[in-house]
Amino acid sequence: MTSSPNSPARRLRVFDSTLRDGEQAPGNAMNAEQKLELALAIEATGVDTIEAGFPSSSPSDFLATKLIAEALTTAKVATLNRAVREDIELAAEAGGIDHQVQIMATGSDVHLEHKRGLTRAEGLHEIIDSIRFARELGFTDITLGIEDASRGTDDMLRPLIEAGVAEGARTVALADTTGCMIPSEYGAQVARVRSWIPDDVILSTHCHQDLGLSLANALAGIEAGADEVQSTLAGIGERAGNTPLEELAAVLLYKGELLGVTSRLQTEKLYDAYLILSRIIGMSTPRNKAVFGDNAFATQAGIHQAGMLRNPVTYEYVEPHLFGRDRGILIGRHSGRNVIRNLFDQMGLGVERDLLDEIYDTYIANRADGTCIELGDLREIITGRLLRASAPATAAAPTAEMAVAAR
Repeated sequence: MTSSPNSPARRLRVFDSTLRDGEQAPGNAMNAEQKLELALAIEATGVDTIEAGFPSSSPSDFLATKLIAEALTTAKVATLNRAVREDIELAAEAGGIDHQVQIMATGSDVHLEHKRGLTRAEGLHEIIDSIRFARELGFTDITLGIEDASRGTDDMLRPLIEAGVAEGARTVALADTTGCMIPSEYGAQVARVRSWIPDDVILSTHCHQDLGLSLANALAGIEAGADEVQSTLAGIGERAGNTPLEELAAVLLYKGELLGVTSRLQTEKLYDAYLILSRIIGMSTPRNKAVFGDNAFATQAGIHQAGMLRNPVTYEYVEPHLFGRDRGILIGRHSGRNVIRNLFDQMGLGVERDLLDEIYDTYIANRADGTCIELGDLREIITGRLLRASAPATAAAPTAEMAVAAR
């Protein structure tokens, strides 16, 4: 369902699950106050909905939901709940009846048999009862969240979805819980479900990263007619994680027109939210991680730097400033003389061949390890060499190299 060039773009909703699916992964636990701090930062990124937690799972999640529901002003609050009345009552107490209450349905025979010990009829009955009960409490924004939908058959899923919508579910979330699908499979499933439900019912993706395809699957879902993508900061979540919010944001920024969708994401706020997340859970992100990694906007290779110094567009598609990041030109074993010449030009110096060769030999050609230094540090080194060359030597004077080494 990718829009044709002349059709108006669809408004894609973005649902953040960092505080629920992201937080429940090992090592990611947060207390209520930390969740509130992060929720406010995530809200600033422009997401439509923030899943505050699973209120029935712990007093901490209950409190976090309450604090977040009271604090958010632009994003909708959501909670995850089992298909039992007690969970829904606790959700109402924690977040009020105006928040989005997501009720989990069992979406595969594998889960019915090996996890729940229920028949299909019993699984269907608990969903009908739970949605009716939620409506009796006053909830109007109800999501039917189908766990393990990717391993569910159509003859199981269709009656479940149609019954949930008939009872009042306004959103259907299709979870590839085990991350087992490839984009063609997930897109086809989204298209089938889209054909089963009214146009005004929101269809949401929830994809996992076990095969490294969560974003690709979510994009296939968008092309097939999904209205919303569930995602997390840095892709944190169960096992290998979820659709990364920042990568989704980058695709929507640069390829939204091709996909026929728009969003209200504020990409420049994403890195601030990530830094808060990283501080709270002590997360170390791979250097090469898209958008958030240390090397995402940095280069040390001479052939790349030669182009970047002339015009960053030569090797840069995603623009760092649009994501709250800075471009990095690092000096390492793979750099070339051009970066030194460029620095001489910036400093208003003529090309001093002897100094250039000395700097190149010392800090590039003969660099024994894989470490790099910043361009600013190299500038200090050059300045120090020039100052020492023009002034009487003093035995105790610290050198720029010493200062750089001390950092």
